[in-house]
Amino acid sequence: MAWLECSVEVEAEAVESVSELMSQFGYNGGVAVDQPVIHGADGPDYQYDTNRPVTVRTWIALDESSEERRARLEQALWHLSLLRQVGPLKVTQLEEQMWAEAWKRHYTVQRIGKRSVIVPSWHEYTPEPNDIVLKLDPGMAFGTGLHPTTRMCTLLLEEYMPAGTRVMDLGCGSGILAIAAAHLGAKELLAIDTDPIAVEATKINAEINGVLDTMKILEGSLGKGNQLGHWLSWDVPEVPSGVAIDPASLQCDVIAANLIAKVLVYLADDMLVALKPGGLLISSGIIADREDEVALAFVAAGLERVDRRSEGDWVAFVHRRPV
Repeated sequence: MAWLECSVEVEAEAVESVSELMSQFGYNGGVAVDQPVIHGADGPDYQYDTNRPVTVRTWIALDESSEERRARLEQALWHLSLLRQVGPLKVTQLEEQMWAEAWKRHYTVQRIGKRSVIVPSWHEYTPEPNDIVLKLDPGMAFGTGLHPTTRMCTLLLEEYMPAGTRVMDLGCGSGILAIAAAHLGAKELLAIDTDPIAVEATKINAEINGVLDTMKILEGSLGKGNQLGHWLSWDVPEVPSGVAIDPASLQCDVIAANLIAKVLVYLADDMLVALKPGGLLISSGIIADREDEVALAFVAAGLERVDRRSEGDWVAFVHRRPV
């Protein structure tokens, strides 16, 4: 079988939205992200080069419907380029063997926290003392760990999540935060997403990491969240997506919610109720222009701010439900 490799250069802040968009058209939802790095002078140390564009890729099987999918992807990227710096779509045809190796080249070992390291399942990696290794396969619906929002959430989990606690990953994507929480010692884990592809990706990655038995993975959302529809379309679905979890039934110690401002504002009250008194909400996916809107919604819901972090144009919060 032949394949179309579709790639586009984007600004760093557009990586997550472009990845999500491309996952809707690519084979099995697979997306690869090439993040430019600046290598250190001594050894393997590096940092991300935020001044250079990031390349996002996906692959479409070449068949009678591939041209239509390519055209729809190109049109969707053009609409997104009106909001963000998104370059033109580049398309290259690959044969089966070329494709089989192509996507693997774009997945490398990435440190996304002080302790958390993402390792593609086919890579060999010797952990440093206290490393938490997160093994991931491509084919994920959302989330390679490269985006600032994911990195900030992971760092805050490392710093604030006590062991032996009940944790919910709300909008789990590929399951990175839930898997990190499991390795950090969570006693009970709920990973939930309205996207069935994300749910399946989380199950696969949880199994690869040996934490599937410690995790409940559901399609749906918290409270009224499953009525929102897909965040890129902004449309309210005729039929809600999956189950609606009763917030009062959870009593979580920690909620990790790497979503977007609109959804965080919409679910502020439900997230407060889902936390037990003294429980922590770690939230991100907040573009700086929407920070005040989210902060005010959380205060109105009754949450107390504990911490704030920022990276580039993105903001993350830690809030507590008052005792």
